[in-house]
Amino acid sequence: MTTTVDLVPGLITTREAIAAAYGCGTFQGIEPADDAGKVFVYSDPSAGEEYGYTFDGRAEDDEFGPLYLYTGAGANGDQKPSGRNGSILTHVEKQRELHLFVAHGRVPGGGAMQQRYIGQMVLDPIKPYDVRRAPGQNGVMRSVLVFRFRPAEGTTPAWTEADKVPAAGQTAIEVTDPVADVPAPVVLPKQNGVKAKKTEQHSTPETVADIPAGQRKVLRREGELVKAFAAHLAAAGHEMHSFQITIKGEPGALTPDLYDATDHVLYEAKGLTTRANVRMAIGQLADYRRHIPNGKTLRVAVLLPSEPTADVRDLLGEVNVELVYQADEGFAGWPLLSSQP
Repeated sequence: MTTTVDLVPGLITTREAIAAAYGCGTFQGIEPADDAGKVFVYSDPSAGEEYGYTFDGRAEDDEFGPLYLYTGAGANGDQKPSGRNGSILTHVEKQRELHLFVAHGRVPGGGAMQQRYIGQMVLDPIKPYDVRRAPGQNGVMRSVLVFRFRPAEGTTPAWTEADKVPAAGQTAIEVTDPVADVPAPVVLPKQNGVKAKKTEQHSTPETVADIPAGQRKVLRREGELVKAFAAHLAAAGHEMHSFQITIKGEPGALTPDLYDATDHVLYEAKGLTTRANVRMAIGQLADYRRHIPNGKTLRVAVLLPSEPTADVRDLLGEVNVELVYQADEGFAGWPLLSSQP
């Protein structure tokens, strides 16, 4: 096997050329190249739109920097974190580089799909993927894994405005699992063997995919808090789920933390008990409730890891948002009187 493809962000190539150079397949969206120590990922947002979902693409930057979303493998039925999807999840553990391509039209005069190389990526160490609801090729709704990619250290990604996550075609709401298991955080590898390309056309600031350990712990704590509270409600016989809310004309989806169907209560959890976090939760709940069925009778509550200050409690009371927080034994606050085992 002779390497003949120079992986420079912005390169226009084909799957066949990558396969010939690195010894991987040509037909799947996720193609591991074991001998070369790489995993190649081919993203084609138009394929998702064809089946009725728009998850793939360059998402809005968050507090940790640039983000690219990619829907995993599996045409029908719930997608699993194994097989080809597992090759993405274990790319750090197995010391494999992760390389992202985006469909870029057809080869002039031919039928093959061209691929634009975006650059070397790494899986988000806080939340490797989200679980979303989307139709399969057979039209049946199922759960899909939407992987969250960050640029590897030293990579200047060659993405453009056209690579942004497409806007939803209609407003819709789907029921989701609020406590889907997500693998533990991964360790970020440094870039290796990939050249950076800096041009006016692709002038993206260099990104270091290094999310502070403190922030990882906070967001991981938030997930564990939701799981613990869901177990608490389940022990009391409550039915729970969450929602995936897509808004016409907007990319992405709104995803509340937890909905108690038994008591018709929507919860938003935060990993830190601070005024800033509580204020954020208040705004999120106000946005969510506009789209939840029977929203006028919906009760909303903030879920925190500890009791906030008296003034923050007063703030919640003034805006009609209830409070539940983790105590030494279980949970305290409203509306737990009907939720005790």
